[in-house]
Amino acid sequence: MKLILASNNDKKLHELQALLGPLGLQLHTQGSLGISEAEEPHHTFVENALAKARHASRLGQAPAIADDSGLCVRALNGAPGVRSARYAIDLGLVPEGSERAVLDPANNAALLTQMLGQPDRHAHFTCVLVAVRHADDPEPLIAEGHWPGTLLTEARGKHGFGYDPLLWLPEQNCSSAELPPETKNALSHRARACVRLQALLRERWAL
Repeated sequence: MKLILASNNDKKLHELQALLGPLGLQLHTQGSLGISEAEEPHHTFVENALAKARHASRLGQAPAIADDSGLCVRALNGAPGVRSARYAIDLGLVPEGSERAVLDPANNAALLTQMLGQPDRHAHFTCVLVAVRHADDPEPLIAEGHWPGTLLTEARGKHGFGYDPLLWLPEQNCSSAELPPETKNALSHRARACVRLQALLRERWAL
């Protein structure tokens, strides 16, 4: 079954394909189908994910899946949250339109600066996955996953992307970016959301 992924992030595509492939789903990025990116004006992960899924499904005329995810820091009242990918832009540290190769290290540096002297370093990754059969689907599938840890004071590890180098995972005794990709795929917030989504897809879409 063809499923449009409302993202152009190749790493996210590979991660989700590995997690959802066992259901017989074949993901295609919206960019490969000529679909523009949706606006993400909302304050919650679920609203943004739903908006992205409906947008991709409407323009692609096919079922779609969207993920909205980010890092939520307790001491920062949930920030950077839904603005995780644009944190350094919002703080005026890098220009609008900066590429991920620039944004990822800038976002990490911005977060470390915001956390200077902060004793409470609890944080967690959140992922919300939304799947729709069509753009006006009245019953979108919504699955959520969390991956808790604590923030390091400097980046560690070369794997992953985004804030992976900053989240220390006590149970693994390493940062998210120090985990091999196959291990991360089995443990991450996205993996946990995928487990819930798989159950919903089997139950509601009969996959």
